[in-house]
Amino acid sequence: MKTLYGEISEDIFAQAKKIKLFICDIDGVFSDGRIYLGNDGEELKAFHTKDGYGMKALVASGVATAVITGRTSNIVANRMKALNVSDIVQGQEDKLPALKKLLTSKNLTPEQVAYIGDDMPDLVCMEYVGLGIAVNDAHPQVLNNADYISFTRGGFGAVREVCDLLMQAQGTLAKATGASI
Repeated sequence: MKTLYGEISEDIFAQAKKIKLFICDIDGVFSDGRIYLGNDGEELKAFHTKDGYGMKALVASGVATAVITGRTSNIVANRMKALNVSDIVQGQEDKLPALKKLLTSKNLTPEQVAYIGDDMPDLVCMEYVGLGIAVNDAHPQVLNNADYISFTRGGFGAVREVCDLLMQAQGTLAKATGASI
């Protein structure tokens, strides 16, 4: 199956049609994984505007979005609120209980969920959901267990790529972004 980013299997495309909730890790997925610390302890992260546009378009297309991250940061809360992310879960080193709680609150099955991660704390969530996604620069063990590996690196448009894939599979890409394939 041809996507904007490259060829993918029909099975992945079929699974993407079923997704009602897209959950993202932050560090290494929404950001490039680096954390900048100032002399006074100020923490800075860089977020790519492509990822932000993708999330807004995905929300507008009717797919719910969430983030689950092990760290806690006002930067993350502010950025995700600006992107209309409905559920922002921070300070969750053990991410699976938070994921299960989200599914219960939204009355969804694991098959209706996609999760994108980059490192070992994400692996259990990726294996639990219907579409487990790794950014292409993820830890090797995460890559080996992913259903789908992005063509794009974490922090440089991987989230946008998955948003586009989900919208393409669900027939909403052209309406949400103006893009067509």
